[in-house]
Amino acid sequence: MTLTPSFIRRLFPQSLGGQLLVMLLLALAITQGLGLLLLNDERNRAVRAALGLEAAGRAANVALLLDDAPANLRLSILRAADSPLVRFEVGAEPEAPHDSADAVVVLGQIRQILGQPEREVRADVHALDLGPVAIPDGIPAAMRSMHEAMMTGQTDPIEMTLSIRLAGGDWLNVRTMFHRPGPQLSPQALLPLLLMAVAVALVAWWTARRVVGPMRMLAVGADRLGRGLDADPLPIAGPSEVSETTQAFNRMKDRLTRFVNERTHMLAALSHDLRSPLTAMRLRIEMLDETEDSIRLKALVEEMQAMVEATLEFSRGVAKAEPTATVDLAALLGDLVGDVGEDRVTLAPSQPLCATIRPQSLSRALRNLIDNAVRYGGVAQVKLVQELGLAVIIILDRGAGLPEDQLEAVFEPYVRLEGSRSRDTGGVGLGLAIARTIIQAHGGTVTLRNAPGEGLEASVRLPIG
Repeated sequence: MTLTPSFIRRLFPQSLGGQLLVMLLLALAITQGLGLLLLNDERNRAVRAALGLEAAGRAANVALLLDDAPANLRLSILRAADSPLVRFEVGAEPEAPHDSADAVVVLGQIRQILGQPEREVRADVHALDLGPVAIPDGIPAAMRSMHEAMMTGQTDPIEMTLSIRLAGGDWLNVRTMFHRPGPQLSPQALLPLLLMAVAVALVAWWTARRVVGPMRMLAVGADRLGRGLDADPLPIAGPSEVSETTQAFNRMKDRLTRFVNERTHMLAALSHDLRSPLTAMRLRIEMLDETEDSIRLKALVEEMQAMVEATLEFSRGVAKAEPTATVDLAALLGDLVGDVGEDRVTLAPSQPLCATIRPQSLSRALRNLIDNAVRYGGVAQVKLVQELGLAVIIILDRGAGLPEDQLEAVFEPYVRLEGSRSRDTGGVGLGLAIARTIIQAHGGTVTLRNAPGEGLEASVRLPIG
C-alpha cells in the first residue's frame, strides 16, 4: 500500500478535536523521543566516564602498591589486580603512546591519587573498530570473551590504555575496554510517557469540547437560519473568539429576520390593499354597457386581480409561518400526483423517505413545478431518490424545453414562459419564483435543465434531516 498524500489526508482526522489530539500527541512523541535520546547519550557518557575513572583509580592504587612492595611480590600484586576487563603489566616501555583529548578527566583522577612528587602518566582513550569478524591481535585470552560479546551485540567498544611510571623507572601499563551501554527501556521508564500521553489527551479533549461545541452549535444555527427554521438565540459559550462570533451571529440573525419580515409584511399589505379598489373597479365595469372598451377594461382588471393574488401567495411563501413536521415525501408526492391526475402524471415507485419540512408550503412548491410540467409538456414523470443525505425529486416533462440562457431567468418574479415554450400560459410569472423561494427556505435547491432527448427536467434537492 502506497502512502500517497491523499491517503494520508484520509487517515488524518477531519474534526478539530481529532486534529488537535493527533498534533499534541505527535509533538509529545517527538519531544519525548528527542529527550530520551539526549538522556540516553548523557547516561552513556556518564557510565563510560565512571568506568574509566574506576579503572584509573585502580591503576593509581596499584602503582602506589608496587612502589612500596618488594620485587618478589610484584607478580602476585599484578595477578590479584587483573580481571577479565582490566589487564595490568609492568614493562620497560609505556604502551600508551600519547595522551588523548578524551583522557583529561582520567589523568586528573590518577594524578590526584598519586599525589606528590608528580610523576609521568600517559593515557590514551579511543574507540575500537573491531570489524565484522576479526579480533585485534594482542588481546589477552581473558579479554577475548568480552570482545566476542561486543562483536555479537554490535556495541561501541572503547579502549583505554594507561601508562604510569613507577619509582624504579619501569612502567605500569594498564589496558581496559568498556562499551556503550544499551538502551534501558523498562515499564517504569515508559510509565511517565504514558501518563503524559493520557494527560495530553484529556487536555485536548477538554479544549476541543470548549471550542468545537459552540462552533458546532453555530453551524447548526446557521443551517437552521438558512432553512428558515425558527430557533432561539445561540448560547454564548467557549473562548472569547468563539463567544464573539456567536454574538455576531445572533445579531445577524435578528437583523435578517427583522428585514425579511418587514419586507414581506409590506408586500402582503400592498397586495391586500389593492384588492378593494380592484373589486370596486370590477363592479363598476360590470354595470357598464358591454362594449369593446368595457371588455378590455374587464380583462385588465382580472389580470391585475390575478397578479395581486399571486403576489399574496408569493409573500405567504416567503413568510414561512407554517410549523415543520416529519413527512414521508413518497406519500406527499403520491397525493400531489393523484390530485393532478395519473393520466397526465406518473410517479415512479420509491421507498418511503421521511424529511422535516413544512408540508403545505412544500406541497405548493411541488404542485407549481408539476403544473408547469403538465401545462408545457402535456404529461410528466415524477421520481423520488435518495443520495448523500438528500432527497432528490425529479420532474420530467415532454415539452419543447427552454433556451439555455432562460433556464435560470425563469425563476425571477414575473418572468413568463410563453415566449419560449407556449402561448397558452394563464399565469403571471410567479409560479417558479414561489417554488424556488419555498424550496430554498427548506435549505434545498431547484434547478432546470433540458433533458437529453426531449423535454425539461426540474431537480429538487432537499436535506433529509
